[in-house]
Amino acid sequence: QVQVAESGGGLVQAGESLRLSCRTSGFAFDDNEVNAMGWFRQDPGQKREAVSCISWRGDKTYYGNSVKGRFTISRDIAENTLYLQMNSLKPEDTAMYYCAADVFVEDGYCSYNRPLTSAYWGQGTQVTVSS
Repeated sequence: QVQVAESGGGLVQAGESLRLSCRTSGFAFDDNEVNAMGWFRQDPGQKREAVSCISWRGDKTYYGNSVKGRFTISRDIAENTLYLQMNSLKPEDTAMYYCAADVFVEDGYCSYNRPLTSAYWGQGTQVTVSS
């Protein structure tokens, strides 16, 4: 049974940092099953957008233009966990952040492969940045 669960969101002031975690189970993060994962965010009424994605090997990464240089994605294969270190947070980073298993990532591009109702999405963690 696939499970994806985010944690680490919260309310911070502009300029501060947060680290999001995404614990997963029920699938293999490798070449054969799920070979890339990512973080997406969504404001109410807006489309879910890719924030950062990474291949299981770590050789392909994607960062949205608005987060480049501030956010860092990483993964712990042994712990089946994906991370997003967010530094220098801005009010415009405020959104619900979702972890997605099974995404497509190439340099400069990331998209999700599963429907938003799929178990390969977490339930989201809210990040709120006050000015």
